Amino acid sequence: MLDTASLRVAFGVVAVTLLVLFYFVAYRTSRSAYCGWWCVALLLFIGGSAAYVLDGTSHQVWANPLGSTLMVGGVCAVWAGTRSLRDRPVLPALFVVAPGSTLLAAVLDDPAANDWAGGGVFLAWMTSAVALASWELWSVRPAAAVLLRRERTFSPAVRTMAVMASAFSAYYAARTVAFLTSGPDGDVFERFFGSGVTTLFTTVLLATVSFGMTSLSFERETEELRTRATRDGLTGLLNRQEFMRQAAAEWRSRARNRPGADGCLVLADLDHFKLVNDTYGHPAGDYALQAFAATCRGVVRSSDLVGRYGGEEFILFLPGITPERAEQVVVEISTRLRQTATLNGMTFPTVSYGIASVADSVDLAQAIEQADRALYEAKALGRDRVIRSERLRQEHEQA
Repeated sequence: MLDTASLRVAFGVVAVTLLVLFYFVAYRTSRSAYCGWWCVALLLFIGGSAAYVLDGTSHQVWANPLGSTLMVGGVCAVWAGTRSLRDRPVLPALFVVAPGSTLLAAVLDDPAANDWAGGGVFLAWMTSAVALASWELWSVRPAAAVLLRRERTFSPAVRTMAVMASAFSAYYAARTVAFLTSGPDGDVFERFFGSGVTTLFTTVLLATVSFGMTSLSFERETEELRTRATRDGLTGLLNRQEFMRQAAAEWRSRARNRPGADGCLVLADLDHFKLVNDTYGHPAGDYALQAFAATCRGVVRSSDLVGRYGGEEFILFLPGITPERAEQVVVEISTRLRQTATLNGMTFPTVSYGIASVADSVDLAQAIEQADRALYEAKALGRDRVIRSERLRQEHEQA
């Protein structure tokens, strides 16, 4: 079996190789924060491993404290990377407190004679930082799931990294307990948690996580491309093409499995929107569109579809509800919209709605046509109102 020094050299070679491959394959193409933090972590691990090679020499008085400090800095970088996956801010103080306390403990613990100077503090920080990184990974939700308000889901790459981080944290927790109970020279610690075993375990972890990070980078790029293809760039709602695709699929499913089921299609149009742009500028108009989209997301159910139909016009597909309930939904949207803060004293535009019942429609195109006629009537009657297509039809029949 290889001695500890040889294993550390091998670990350094593997880490350097992974850093080079990861930098050119993943980071340079994505420039993502989590890839950047993983590059920083690998650099710190490489530095720590290089310092540990001097263990047992006259240089260990500074090399071992430096190695421990760099290793703790590396796991802090891992934690920062996992936080960036959730768009959470990095905690700069962590990079002062954790490595700083590790260095101080090692320096005060006779590093010239004690191979494990400051070992308790070092192991505690390694365990804590990796445990926090593991928790962050288990809490990650893909961007698509956030937009669609789905329950927590995991990509294969994130799941793999979460499992590995949990295993690594559990290993270091057991290592800390063994160190505190039997000491670094104890039989249990030396056999199961010694430097050689830990170096092998960490090498496997680095390789697995690096490949996981690369896979995650590609997943995120693919997800971003999919989002650009299916989402409106300004509001984050479904674009017209994707809305029609999903609504048509839902319509076919309803016709096949739930014939005669309730459901409504709604067209909404922001009143006098051109006046908003002309009076307050296009940024104010963009804000109005974004506010309406956010209000819709806050009112409708996760099973409903909301899209930007074009310009200041929006479309909603509300399966399984009656026209009366659909009217309540759009009234709630307008009520919340009136309570939204505006920019620079801007008067928020009112909204007109046309509602069509899918039960009265042969297909999706006909439902849109009926909702459009109802919307046109709402505009003609003075705007800022809701017209249902069946009421419009009844009035025409009575006339």
